[in-house]
Amino acid sequence: MSTYGFKSNILLIAVVIAILIAIVFYKHIKKIIVFQYLLACFVLLKLVPDVYKEITYSSQWMKQPDGIENVLFKKKPNIYIVQTDGYANFSKLKSAPYNFDNDIFESFLRENGFKLYNNFRSNYVSTLSSNSSLFAMKHHYYGNSLHGNELRNTREIIAGDNPVLSIIKKNNYKSFLLLERPYLLVNRPKLHYDYCNIKFSEISYLARGFEIEKSVVQELNVAINKNKNTSNFFFISIMRPSHVSVLEEQSMGIKKEREFYLSELEKANKTLKEVITIIKEKDKNSLIVIMADHGGYVGLKYSMQSRTKQTDEALINSIYTSALAIRWPNDVPYFDAKLKTPVNLFRILFSYLSEDKAYLNYLQDDKSYAIIKNNAPIGVYEYINDKGEIVFNKYNAE
Repeated sequence: MSTYGFKSNILLIAVVIAILIAIVFYKHIKKIIVFQYLLACFVLLKLVPDVYKEITYSSQWMKQPDGIENVLFKKKPNIYIVQTDGYANFSKLKSAPYNFDNDIFESFLRENGFKLYNNFRSNYVSTLSSNSSLFAMKHHYYGNSLHGNELRNTREIIAGDNPVLSIIKKNNYKSFLLLERPYLLVNRPKLHYDYCNIKFSEISYLARGFEIEKSVVQELNVAINKNKNTSNFFFISIMRPSHVSVLEEQSMGIKKEREFYLSELEKANKTLKEVITIIKEKDKNSLIVIMADHGGYVGLKYSMQSRTKQTDEALINSIYTSALAIRWPNDVPYFDAKLKTPVNLFRILFSYLSEDKAYLNYLQDDKSYAIIKNNAPIGVYEYINDKGEIVFNKYNAE
């Protein structure tokens, strides 16, 4: 299947094969129809609950507890959110199970005016669940799933209409979504960004989101040059270093998975250096945030082991540990110590930009959650509490 839709030659081959099959099985058509009806009944059993959930889905959970959606910025630097997939926090890279010396890159960040935030961690375990909470500035608790299902409509939340983009637009910012891969676009969400570097026409209807790769470095360079007279917000997704293999059958084993992750981390460092250099050269007074969506899962054999209850503190931290480094255009705000998890990132940034600390009165709990299906009753569990302590508490909506 092409990543650019259906090709005529493939379609022709499929039609010819279909005709040949029809000729061979013509005499058994009644049996085939009965079999198809049976298959349809089985599918219907799964489809009806899904349709019901889609119809009854509510975005009320994203409603803000205060008037932050009407916040007005007093500072209006260009804003760059650079997200590195699975990049572990700098403080955790030094110790097991990562055991990696990242001093050269960390020194580069400091030399370029970045403040590194140790022990920052994600609220959720995956890109979609973490970013949904990030752009909503609220916890979703996976929709309090009773059957261990992921939150619905995550891509629509991230790339579509959400509180963060609403605030950005109300403050007359132009918004850019720059992606290396179309992972956030595969179900074709209604985009609320003014510009995205990947078009839906480039994505196959059967794509998983990793079939094509674009250079965000080149895209960023062009976008900055073309938009020097506007206030700009960039969300830039870098798909490295990622995490260990998803499924057990894909895993290379704990040792080799770690080695591959660290080699990808070095590639991520190279891309980050290029991105930072371009921004600093062309936009000296910008606000730059480098933040990961979750940890690298190093120490686990495969990432779906996160669905099994873990008791090893180092492994739990490996799932959630996330890099955060910020280059503030002016003085660092005195309340930046409140930056502990992604769910509160934008509320803190908007408090800084508006010079209004009242928005800090409604910070969400800095807790980390996971869906657990094995070695415990299926459900949503709190894994790390507000204090950064490992716990295992089943979440129940009030």
